[in-house]
Amino acid sequence: MQAGIITIGDEILLGQVVDTNSAWMGQQLASIGISVPGKWSVGDDLSAIKGALQQAVQNCDIVFITGGLGPTKDDITKIALADFLGVDMYFDQATYDRIVAIFKKLYKPLSESHRGQCMLPQGTKLLHNSQGTAPGMWFEHEKKHIISMPGVPSEMKAIMTEEVLPKLKESSSLTILHRTLLTSCMSETVIEDKIQPYIKELPPYVSFAFLPSLAQVRVRVTIVKDKQDFHAQAELDTIVENIMKIIGNDVVYGMEDATLSSVIKHLCVNKGISIATAESCTGGGIAANLVSTPGSSDYFLGSVVAYRNEIKQQILKVNEDILSHYGAVSKETVEAMVMGIRNLTHADIGVAVSGIAGPSGGTPEKPVGSIWVAIGNASTMESYFIKGYLERQKNIDYTIIFALSKLREFILRHYVDERSAS
Repeated sequence: MQAGIITIGDEILLGQVVDTNSAWMGQQLASIGISVPGKWSVGDDLSAIKGALQQAVQNCDIVFITGGLGPTKDDITKIALADFLGVDMYFDQATYDRIVAIFKKLYKPLSESHRGQCMLPQGTKLLHNSQGTAPGMWFEHEKKHIISMPGVPSEMKAIMTEEVLPKLKESSSLTILHRTLLTSCMSETVIEDKIQPYIKELPPYVSFAFLPSLAQVRVRVTIVKDKQDFHAQAELDTIVENIMKIIGNDVVYGMEDATLSSVIKHLCVNKGISIATAESCTGGGIAANLVSTPGSSDYFLGSVVAYRNEIKQQILKVNEDILSHYGAVSKETVEAMVMGIRNLTHADIGVAVSGIAGPSGGTPEKPVGSIWVAIGNASTMESYFIKGYLERQKNIDYTIIFALSKLREFILRHYVDERSAS
């Protein structure tokens, strides 16, 4: 089954609003085995909306529309749908009564324009909107399905999650299961090369998708089987377990929606480990990433952004001789920064970074993208050199992910594995 997505609104075409709806919808539809071969973005124009509808209906089994269901004059999706379907509009009293009740509860006056929100095309099956006033609408047209929802992301997601997806799942004769492995610091091609021999041995109802981003790759495994096959989940579990062994636990850091910071928090809290960071070129980005996970105060002690050498010396007590002899971007300096932040905060583990993010500041010996990362505790120090990019923000973002990934590996090697064996 194939679906098309139409997003409506001048604000999207003008770049005033970023369309996150279609990306989220595509993910949800893929999870139940519905592919999205096409997407249309159109403004608040009747002919443009009807043209997109015509193309989408011709090419897809289901058409999803977001936007244009509000109470203002530019919200014309319902009019376009009525014209396209060749039906009249009617006033839906139940929708109006619900809007009146909502506004009464909020102690807000109801405007006349809200009556217009209750004018709906004939033949619609209403979809309850638990997050707003505009209901979703489901039409059947020439053996195709047209589903229209508000453009507000929270309202669209509520209707999709509570109304649309359950109905689509019920109508399917298939069991579709997904599992997503999250990896870091290994390229898409290397991962694919590693698991390709294993993939070739799997049956055709098992598929893989590789979704790369900066320093990270999501590996999605999908099984599509008949609903009567009750062994699909166990089969998926076995495949995922085997893939993890092939790629390596040092590379696979989690599943589904986990983040490096959430995984690190879990490890640190379980093992009673405290962390502190000393950052130069990342400007506190590692610390910001760590504290983005709720409860980070249980293990994260603090951070020093030592951008200038004077701060490295005064606060982190990096020896002036190290800075003058080796430079701020060096193995020796980041290791001294680790010792400095640990002494300052009494953290079990210190993380330090220093580098040339760019676009200026590079030399022939240390070009833009030269970055050092160090991680250490009372007995062990590990240092890494990164040859990054020419783009400043890409260097910063990559270094943050790299440092977090190596921090996780450090904890696994020196705390989890050792303590498990003892």
